[in-house]
Amino acid sequence: MEKSKISYNTVDEYIAQFPTDVQEKLQMLRKIIKDAVPNVGEKISYQMPTFTFRGNLVYFAAYKKHIGFYPTSSGINAYKDELQQYKMGKGSVQFPIDEPLPFELIRKIVQFRVAENIKKMKTSS
Repeated sequence: MEKSKISYNTVDEYIAQFPTDVQEKLQMLRKIIKDAVPNVGEKISYQMPTFTFRGNLVYFAAYKKHIGFYPTSSGINAYKDELQQYKMGKGSVQFPIDEPLPFELIRKIVQFRVAENIKKMKTSS
């Protein structure tokens, strides 16, 4: 299930490459992001599904043993206590592929990133 050198044009193309069970998880992750931010945009960036609202918000990617969720370092830092059971990097967290996704926590992180992007936009204008 590792990403290959294929180039994706849409989030649907990206998701379609995975087995059905992984596709279902990715679609659920996509839905929670879209429900949290009704006007969210989506695109492929860095060959990953990327969700945008006044700038990039979050990314995700599927791998053999986990789903990587990339809410930037500020999103990780803001929720590091709640994320401590997962493997984390500076701007990423790994959700094991064989465990349920923490949808409420993901929703909170996405909403945090929306507020952060709005604040950034206001201070830069």
